[in-house]
Amino acid sequence: MQSMKKHAKIMFCYFRLNLASAMEYRASFFTQAFGMALSNSSFIFFWWIAFRQLGGTIAGYSFYDILFIWSVTSSAFGLSHVLFENVNNLSQLIITGELDTFLLQPCNILVNMLCARTSLSAYGDLAYGFVLMALSHGADASAWGWFLTGTLIGGFLITAISLTAHTLTFYLGNASVLGQMTTEFVINFSIYPDKIYGTALRVLMYTLIPAGFIVHVPLRLAREFSLGTLALLLGAAAVYGVLSGLLFYRGLRKYESGNVIITRL
Repeated sequence: MQSMKKHAKIMFCYFRLNLASAMEYRASFFTQAFGMALSNSSFIFFWWIAFRQLGGTIAGYSFYDILFIWSVTSSAFGLSHVLFENVNNLSQLIITGELDTFLLQPCNILVNMLCARTSLSAYGDLAYGFVLMALSHGADASAWGWFLTGTLIGGFLITAISLTAHTLTFYLGNASVLGQMTTEFVINFSIYPDKIYGTALRVLMYTLIPAGFIVHVPLRLAREFSLGTLALLLGAAAVYGVLSGLLFYRGLRKYESGNVIITRL
């Protein structure tokens, strides 16, 4: 419990410092955040046209279901990149030896590394999901509850998936391209009805790259609550998170110091 409080304090300190740094350039911050929200809105417009032309449902998903999974995906992605953006820089840190900086600091290496950077545009993603939920589901308490659940678990899983991909740099060499592709796969699997994919891809969505647990399982819970489904969601998130952490620390044993002296303020 004491360790969790310490990690939470580190995360909060990094968040405060990163936000303060971002607000030094307010025009850039708001431009990037608004630009990302506007980009997301254009996709919703295309979905609206599709449903207007076809009517009914698409692969078992109604238009409001699509709005729900877009809301969760956007806010989960935003939360992950607001708090843990540096996970996408892990491959570069390993290759250049700059990971030394985090090894020398007297706190948890993984938490410290993950929280060291933030993404300005991700604030737009995070806010966009909340705005879209407010416009599409109003004051529906149940929908909001599962939206928040999906956002928290989804943000955690997106980070864990990216961590797993970039950690392969310890084992295989530069895996930065693989990390970028994995993030794109996660987003694409999350914003479309899962039934449009073939059996092999759906298996992948709920195992190796568990994008299905980010939005599609929370949607099922929003439609019809099941204790077993909730347990599956929490269990999958816990297992994947633990495995990604173990893979990182095991890979850390293979890390070769770059002997680089870097000052971080």
